[in-house]
Amino acid sequence: MLNASLHVDPADPVAPVHRRTFGSFVEHMGRCVYTGIYEPGHPAADPHGFRRDVADLVRELGVSTVRYPGGNFVSGYKWEDGVGPREQRPVRRDLAWHSIETNQFGLDEFMTWCRDLGIEPMMAVNLGTRGLAEALDLLEYCNHPDGTHLSDQRVANGHPAPHDIRMWCLGNEMDGPWQIGNLDARSYGRKAAQVARAMKTADRDLELVVCGSSGSSMPTFGEWEATVLEETYDSVEYVSLHAYYEEHDGDLGSFLASATDMDAFIDSVTATADAVGARLRNPKRIQLSFDEWNVWYLSRHQAEAAVQPTDDWRVAPRVIEDQYNVADAVVVGNLLISLLRHSDRVTAASQAQLANVIAPIMTEPGGPAWRQSIFHPFALTARAARGQVLRTRLSTPEYATERHGTVPALDAVVTHDDQDGSTSLFVVNRSTDQHLTLDADLSAVAPGAVTDAQTLSDEDPYAANTMDAPDRVVPRPAKDVRLADGRLTAVLPPVSWSVITLSPANG
Repeated sequence: MLNASLHVDPADPVAPVHRRTFGSFVEHMGRCVYTGIYEPGHPAADPHGFRRDVADLVRELGVSTVRYPGGNFVSGYKWEDGVGPREQRPVRRDLAWHSIETNQFGLDEFMTWCRDLGIEPMMAVNLGTRGLAEALDLLEYCNHPDGTHLSDQRVANGHPAPHDIRMWCLGNEMDGPWQIGNLDARSYGRKAAQVARAMKTADRDLELVVCGSSGSSMPTFGEWEATVLEETYDSVEYVSLHAYYEEHDGDLGSFLASATDMDAFIDSVTATADAVGARLRNPKRIQLSFDEWNVWYLSRHQAEAAVQPTDDWRVAPRVIEDQYNVADAVVVGNLLISLLRHSDRVTAASQAQLANVIAPIMTEPGGPAWRQSIFHPFALTARAARGQVLRTRLSTPEYATERHGTVPALDAVVTHDDQDGSTSLFVVNRSTDQHLTLDADLSAVAPGAVTDAQTLSDEDPYAANTMDAPDRVVPRPAKDVRLADGRLTAVLPPVSWSVITLSPANG
């Protein structure tokens, strides 16, 4: 049995919990859109063609924002193709994912879907094959009230009120050689700065996200951020981060410690952004948008892509539909802990993606929708994390990993809501074979009772949900959780993620 302790001080909060932390991502890739969130003719489809069963799961997931329409897809996308009468919309080749795009779901459909679900849109502009003029056209169509050529087109298309999109991504992964129209850092920075300045001339209150590195393993990581921010610092609010994690060669211990890499990634980008600001003598603080993150078995996808035919162009093919297990869910829960821990700088995030494609929600065309294992830590964290993120001091055993060196066996974060006095503890036991007893000193937040305690774990860390067994992996009531005199004790099983919520003593 391992033993760890935790202490919090509400007088020293990290930052507020940002609702934008619980964002998601919808890209025209595989079956994310078609037969994912949108399937006319499905028994659960509404009059717009949106799947009601998927919409219900999105509400349960607690998604706050959705980034759209990509991703790699956006770098070859003509937004005009996806508006207006459907029978007049052109069918195009999508070079990013080697598929056929029918354009039956486009900008206006996305905005209608967002409004129906109370989701804030996060729109990406094409800076791969397009640039300044097209970005301004898209902005005019979306945000100008009426009385101009493109705003009147939107009105004629059945949307008299402006879409009023506030948050915009200036391209996607523009450092990647896989990206259509990719650029070197200086060229991209200048292009993004030009577009940003013009967009804010048209609409001064926009929040703009400039592309950071596609990942911390990119050879230009760090240098890319510094160069791009030198060009764009005055014009943008955010720099993006992207990271995906997977288990390699049965190394479960390293995989469970993936959040240590996310922590280091965030700290590095923060330091780079602040160094550029200091060099420019600019007091502004650039925020971080972690707008692609998840578990993704990328090496498996690359191996499959290497043997796939290159002349088979299909509509909404099944691609990277990873089936997630218990260990994957524990890692996703831990990545959310990392994002919350860095809420002073990470103020927006998007789990990629929402449906079918490396997603928490799976669907079958004409059939059911179900929750993957990774659905649960996201939904429970989005529901329970409120108020302020508290600075959490941990004393924990460590273990050695091949990929990340020596890492803590326990990771945790605590949030506290001053308005209702509730406290939530999110905690992971990374040990692959030992239970861990946690002693948490929460006396400073004066907890009165445990109102809920749930753990996601299983004797088989590779158990997964399927269409035929959609509830094989679900959170269950946590055992051995006790509260006395402001101290919480809990026994955490190996390879587990838990959430414990507490009401105030006077509640």
